[in-house]
Amino acid sequence: MNALFRSILHGCLGFGLVSVAAYSIWAFVPRLAGSETGMYALIALVYLGGAGLVLCGLLSGENKLGRFYRMFLPAFFGYALIWSLVWFLIKDPPGIKLREWSGAAAGTLFFSWVCWSSLKKPSGFWIAAIVLFTLHTAGYFIGGKWMYGVLGSGIEGWAKPQVSIVAKLGWGLFHGLGFGAGIGFALGWWQRGAR
Repeated sequence: MNALFRSILHGCLGFGLVSVAAYSIWAFVPRLAGSETGMYALIALVYLGGAGLVLCGLLSGENKLGRFYRMFLPAFFGYALIWSLVWFLIKDPPGIKLREWSGAAAGTLFFSWVCWSSLKKPSGFWIAAIVLFTLHTAGYFIGGKWMYGVLGSGIEGWAKPQVSIVAKLGWGLFHGLGFGAGIGFALGWWQRGAR
């Protein structure tokens, strides 16, 4: 199997799993942190803690877990902070999801830049950054379509709270699969000469 494809698959499945765990806070215990901002913070903590455990194998060389966390923690923290600031500060014009597109673009660009810098700025920054943005954003919007589709049509024989859980976890799964595939591509692309 091609090393880049393996990296994409690893990122996709690993981050998909972490994302379902993160979105489970929204699905099961959204009031645990006391506010919407607190809920987003808890979700970010699940991502920050879990990603290294499942994605450190995307790095080549020694001390993968430590190196991954040194790269991923500031990259994801900045991505989550930028995404949240955009979400709370920008108002959508009618019919346009400006804050979601803006948050995705600014957040994934920052994420890409931190990871790329951590890997000593190998060639191909823009290719990987654009693929990461594209896969992340596709996963996010497919997840949103899934959630609102499930909420709109329901699941025969299921109560509304159960349907809501499935809808939210599905969004988390699709978002994670897309973002993870993008992370896997970017890290595989930037390390293609090191493997």
